[in-house]
Amino acid sequence: MAKSTIMDKLKSIGPAAIVTASFIGPGTVTTATRAGAGFGFALLWTILFAVIATIILQEMVARIGIVTKQGLGENIRELFTNKILKFASVYIIMIAVAVGCAAYISGDLLGTSLGVSYLFNIPENIVAPIIGTIILILALTGGYKIIEKLMVFFIVIMSITFITTMFVAGPNIPELLEGAFIPSIPSGGTLMVIALIGTTVVPYNFFIHAQTASEKWQDTSQLGEARFDTILSITVGGLITGAILITAGALIQGTEVTSIVELAAPLEPLMGEWAPIFISVGLFAAGFSSATASPMGAAATVSSFMGWKGSFQNKKYKMVFSLVIIIGIITSALGFEPLEVLLIAQALNGMILPIIAIFIMVVINRKGLMGEFKNSTALNIAGWAVTAVVTFLGAYSMIDALMSLF
Repeated sequence: MAKSTIMDKLKSIGPAAIVTASFIGPGTVTTATRAGAGFGFALLWTILFAVIATIILQEMVARIGIVTKQGLGENIRELFTNKILKFASVYIIMIAVAVGCAAYISGDLLGTSLGVSYLFNIPENIVAPIIGTIILILALTGGYKIIEKLMVFFIVIMSITFITTMFVAGPNIPELLEGAFIPSIPSGGTLMVIALIGTTVVPYNFFIHAQTASEKWQDTSQLGEARFDTILSITVGGLITGAILITAGALIQGTEVTSIVELAAPLEPLMGEWAPIFISVGLFAAGFSSATASPMGAAATVSSFMGWKGSFQNKKYKMVFSLVIIIGIITSALGFEPLEVLLIAQALNGMILPIIAIFIMVVINRKGLMGEFKNSTALNIAGWAVTAVVTFLGAYSMIDALMSLF
């Protein structure tokens, strides 16, 4: 088989672009804005770490999908011979991920509508259901191909808008480099570190990536393309997150913020009437892509564990996708985003993230399954180090959520 050229690799970008578009949502945008406003460039290293950790784990799940031609859930299920353990592992992870996607979809849609509401002064609970309905129609009529193209398009839009605003903001370069390469946690910054990493390393993205990679690449000779897709797409995602943090650190450091739209006013002397447009378009792109990926994550996870093939060609997959987005349409129209449900979802995700990371490491090292494509010693060291970190972060996040509940 002929060796892939750079252009071939660029044309093959897709599965990891969906992962990137998924984690650059309203939550990530808001967290990065608050991190920059609260701590300047001091937590920039956290984004660098999160990107490296995400690349390591996502490359493994893409490799698992391509080599085994199965989803991650199917491979986890096959680890167990004991029926009770198999039942427990399958349903705990599947339910936890699905509940998390359903809990966050309202916030994703409301976050998407914020940009439109800011520009045109239309109530968010009117815009959000319309956006949800558009996503539902696109997914049910266009399927995976249209979703993939949309995600790549939105990544390009976010890159242009947020990286442009970063350069316009004119950050102090020595301070920026210090924040990126000299790790430190300022007083009160621990929870922000956890939030920045937690919004990048997302449990359901593992299931999306394994499934989409196994469907897009049919041969192990294409592993290089999948790796290129993973490294490039997730690195661009990290640049977008970093650009938001840097812009906030340069313009509004020391202020209390709740949303990225608060960057528009300090940008106006530099960009004029384009400032609110840039911020609103970037926020819309981030929200739309994340709101599309959330129901896709639920559908990919459930179908992977249940052994349903064909993603958007499978009626059961479409049914799960539709159910989650319909929940989002209804709850966003009502402005219903109960704190208790979100905290439960956060606790469940905190619990399952380290479990899934451990399962990934076990599956990727099964010689009988992966053959010559199992992890090298260096990748195992990196993988277990990342797993240890996400285990700590997951435990911290779960305890924090449970304490908030009680």
